[in-house]
Amino acid sequence: MPECRCGENVPAGVRSCPACGADVSGATEQFEAITPEATEAAQLAAELAEGPALYVRKGPESGGTFYLDRDELTIGRDPESDIFLNDVTVSRDHAVIERSGSEVTVRDVGSLNGTYLNGQCADRAVLHDGDVLQIGTFQMVFIAGQGRS
Repeated sequence: MPECRCGENVPAGVRSCPACGADVSGATEQFEAITPEATEAAQLAAELAEGPALYVRKGPESGGTFYLDRDELTIGRDPESDIFLNDVTVSRDHAVIERSGSEVTVRDVGSLNGTYLNGQCADRAVLHDGDVLQIGTFQMVFIAGQGRS
C-alpha cells in the first residue's frame, strides 16, 4: 500500500490522500532489482570520462551520461532534480550524490524502492569505478574518470 508524504497509507487506485488530501495519483511504483553486468558502452564511457560520471546502462534513458560536476547533486523524479529520472519507479526525491575530494558517495533520502549498489540495497555508500548504481529501473555505471577513486 503506497504511503502519502504525510505518512498515511493510501489504498491502491485512490487519487488523493484521505488524511491530508494530497494528490497521490503519481505515486512511486515498486520494481524488481536488476542484476549487474558489464557492457562495452560502459567501458567506452569510462575511457572518455574526464571526471566522475554515471553512464545509464539500462532504463528509459539508456546510453545517456550524467556528469557529477558539483559537490552535491540530487536524483529523483522531480523535474527540479539535478539528475532527473523520469520514471514512476523513481521517488520524487530519491537520492543524493556527494563529492568530497576524490570520494563520491550516494545517499538514499527515504525513497520507496531504495537505492542499490552492485545489487545490494544501500542507504549510503562510497562509489568506486565500475560500480553499478540502480535507482528504479535506471541502472547506471559509475565512472571515476581521471584521478578519481
